[in-house]
Amino acid sequence: MRIIAGLVLAVFATAALAQSEYRAQPGDVLVIEVLEDSSLNRSVVILPDGRFSFPFAGTLQAAGRSVAQVQEAITNAIQSNFTTRPTVFVSVQPAFRPDVGTAGSTVEDAISVYFLGEVRSPGIFQVERGTTLLQAMAISGGFSNFAATKRIQLRRDDPSTGGQQVYNINYKALSNGAISNKIELKDGDVILVPQRRLFE
Repeated sequence: MRIIAGLVLAVFATAALAQSEYRAQPGDVLVIEVLEDSSLNRSVVILPDGRFSFPFAGTLQAAGRSVAQVQEAITNAIQSNFTTRPTVFVSVQPAFRPDVGTAGSTVEDAISVYFLGEVRSPGIFQVERGTTLLQAMAISGGFSNFAATKRIQLRRDDPSTGGQQVYNINYKALSNGAISNKIELKDGDVILVPQRRLFE
């Protein structure tokens, strides 16, 4: 029994060490918990520019930083909203970065698509070129119970301006054919599903 307990502790210690040394990258999912306010607990995706958003903190840099540095940045950013220094825990779920895309495709055929907000599986996914928005939503596992499906955003970098184009999409109109369901995704596209408002 002692041997098993020792092995379990060793595994946890190794995992903790790996987390502390790991440097966050775009596409990774940050699991954030605030001990003093559980309503802030959430999973967020690091966007292609290396940043993420968090309530009270705004937009913070994560890519290239250790878990401890991200944790400290969040703590410092939200501290003014608490009477005492908040206790923040951060863990990282590294993005799945396969050598090949979906079955039968090569790396050259695959593109990276980011899902964040009220979807069941936030993160980065490798999909084949030509994949549509509807197909990608199926890959992400669909929506959470709090999804504002009439206000989905497709965010796409515009190389000509260096900015970002934002397309607002009504999922119901898309799925029943009221608008074209042939919205093909491009490499680096971000699909953001916002949270539903009170009477939405």
